[in-house]
Amino acid sequence: MQTQETYNDDVVRMFLFAAIVWGIIGMSVGTFIAAELYWPTLNMGFPELTFSRLRPDHTFGVIFAFGGSALIGTSFYVAQRTSHARLAYGSLAKFVFWGWQTICVLAMVTMPMGLTQGKEYAEPEWWIDLAIAAVWISYGIVYFGTLARRKIQHIYVACWYYGAFIIAVTLMHVINNLVIPVSLTRSVPIYSGAVDAMVQWWYGHNAVAFILTAGFLAMMYYFVPRQAQQPLWSYRFSIVNFWALISVYMWAGAHHLMYTALPDWVQSVGMAFSIILVMPSWGSAANGLMTFAGTWDRVRQDPAAQFMIIALIFYGASTMEGSIMADKTVNSLSHYTDWTVAHVHSGSIGWVAMITIGSLYAMAPRVLGRTAMHSHKGMFVHFWLHMIGTMLYVLSMWTAGIAEGLMWRVTNPDGTLVHSFLASLLAIKPLYVVRWLGGCFIVSGMLVMAWNLWHTAADARKAPVAPIPVPGGGHGHGHSAAAAQPAAGY
Repeated sequence: MQTQETYNDDVVRMFLFAAIVWGIIGMSVGTFIAAELYWPTLNMGFPELTFSRLRPDHTFGVIFAFGGSALIGTSFYVAQRTSHARLAYGSLAKFVFWGWQTICVLAMVTMPMGLTQGKEYAEPEWWIDLAIAAVWISYGIVYFGTLARRKIQHIYVACWYYGAFIIAVTLMHVINNLVIPVSLTRSVPIYSGAVDAMVQWWYGHNAVAFILTAGFLAMMYYFVPRQAQQPLWSYRFSIVNFWALISVYMWAGAHHLMYTALPDWVQSVGMAFSIILVMPSWGSAANGLMTFAGTWDRVRQDPAAQFMIIALIFYGASTMEGSIMADKTVNSLSHYTDWTVAHVHSGSIGWVAMITIGSLYAMAPRVLGRTAMHSHKGMFVHFWLHMIGTMLYVLSMWTAGIAEGLMWRVTNPDGTLVHSFLASLLAIKPLYVVRWLGGCFIVSGMLVMAWNLWHTAADARKAPVAPIPVPGGGHGHGHSAAAAQPAAGY
């Protein structure tokens, strides 16, 4: 008698819980260093607790530990459901989990100690980078191995985005981290000067493009139709947006280096591609929002869907803002100000965190064998805590950034500055308290989510999770896009 094939959700559950833990850690570090901007003595004289040492911990903790765990976990979940196949290489998948968590711990411990390459989003030293490469290649083998086993001929669009994310991150990581090791604690990049800056921001912006955009769009394209309980508004539009996005995004990184030693023509190329990016970005945002058309009454009672809808609004707004800020005229005002900080966080805590939270809320009961989260009210509390925190953060930094830019532009007849840098800092200092308060709301929301998930898992432990059978019993191939669409039962 043939045993029915079942999905491998064990590793998915592991990444789910890891994502929540790292989310709390990464966002708590961010809130602490936000407080240090107003109360610098909070470092208590320890170099390891200074803003400059802890900021890399915050960015790595949120992007790679929280975001990376969520992306790997959901990609394993989505690949199985849309392929009607069990996850390939189960032992290797567990190696990916433990390897990724080990890397996150090593990076988070070494960076405050000053062991860093000093590159934005690429701070860990060479030996950690080698470990990242090994784990990431293993991840790619598991993911693409699962797609190769699919019983549905069509590859659903979410899987295209996950695949692009995996391939592009491999390319970026290798090229940006080509260094000559000097010792276990120090390495020297093979690039120098403006070339090093250009490679770094080709990497830095593509980390935004292929991790914080393509990866989380993959999440959106699966979980939004699932939560709306109806097909994607336009499947063909999603494919057009995919090819447009990955074709254009690679060339936009130079907009981070406006008014620097980088050749002017390179800056102009970065500006042009950044402006073009509005089209595929808004296309994906519109596609996601229109998928909820006709379901608004149900959405009012579904906090997971509310997280997704607000995330899509922030995605459309922050990508438009990024394109505007890439224009040289606007950039002359926004460059080096807290407006850039506002833009980054409207994308990260508005788009990335909210689509992740909504997707994890949608996925968690299913991988835990429950019909719903333990506390529906707790999800609503989390939504409003996160929403209030995000608006406090972004509005305060928008105000601070524009104030800084305007003050730095005012000159006396002889060309000297009317306002010193210190004067601009004093003018915006109260807004740093508002920024910190926003962070407190966001971390509080994550703690509510952790409590809710803990109790949902406790409910699952009382009645052990039954393995979910793979549909189709291992026979036949589907050919249409509709066959791979996330159905209500997944």
